[in-house]
Amino acid sequence: MDLIRIICGMLAVALFLGILTCGTQDEPAVIAEELEDKAVGESPSGVNGKALATRENTTGEQAVLGPAPPDSLILAKGESKMAAERRNIENKVRATVRLIEGQGEKLFPAFREEDSPWYNHDFYIFVWTINGTQLVCPPDRGSEGEDMGRLLDAEGKPIGELFIETALSENGEGWIDHSWQKPGSSEPSRRFTFVKKATFEGRSYIVGSSFYADDYILCRNLSECTYLEEPGNIRVVELLNPGNINRNLDLNYSIAHSVIEPGEHIAPHLMKNPEVHYILEGEGILYIDGIPVELCKDQLIYIPAGAIQTTYNTGNTTLKLLAINQPGWSEKNTKVFE
Repeated sequence: MDLIRIICGMLAVALFLGILTCGTQDEPAVIAEELEDKAVGESPSGVNGKALATRENTTGEQAVLGPAPPDSLILAKGESKMAAERRNIENKVRATVRLIEGQGEKLFPAFREEDSPWYNHDFYIFVWTINGTQLVCPPDRGSEGEDMGRLLDAEGKPIGELFIETALSENGEGWIDHSWQKPGSSEPSRRFTFVKKATFEGRSYIVGSSFYADDYILCRNLSECTYLEEPGNIRVVELLNPGNINRNLDLNYSIAHSVIEPGEHIAPHLMKNPEVHYILEGEGILYIDGIPVELCKDQLIYIPAGAIQTTYNTGNTTLKLLAINQPGWSEKNTKVFE
């Protein structure tokens, strides 16, 4: 029994000493290791990445028109490349804040080094003072020292003020949705920036990074597309065809919008691939290898590969439909019979 009491006493002392010494590691060095180990653009992986996403992803979103987005804890479970990039940016900004709060501005030169954890490909960390003076901006060193507090986005939104307000909020961090022109682009894109407050020796900073939603989400308005005029007052426009878009879309089908005026019809043609039609408006008859199919609004029709098809508008209003091809439509897969 005495031996058992001695062993228990030794275990208690060891546990106490462990508690006292816990946390004495150099945290900034550990965080730097964490940044080096994670390639920019990759989804946080392993137990640590998942824990960060679940534990820390509790930021408030800036108010936007319409219903609120899903809760941040739900967003943390997203499996898309965009969700991974969002978590990646949050984790890297938070890790950088911990570094700054441990070592201060002496780290800033490292933030500007290319191929570093803070500046790699399209990813970079920026740092402002809490009142909006830009201190670190790797891709635009000339802007360092400028007052960004009155910065406006492409639509006139005061994003400089929003960055500051978000950093000074109760959460001390958050995402800001704004419009920004990507380098080499003629039109503004939708950009999301995550900012977080950092404090070192009485000075406060805003640390942030961004991604473009347009790198992951594609939106096209019909009114902005150009129709191809075909014989018989037929108009067709490709809304989506991965083969004609300079984007890496994980798709193997195309969608076209077709318009047939009353009394008109599409010339008989054969598609080597299967095709699906979805009727948006109007009525008519679709012949598939001579078999008539009556068309009406909100109807879907599957057309087998190799079938000869032709569509007539038999109503008094415009017939509008979507034509979906898999793989994406191409001239070599189409044979028209005049």
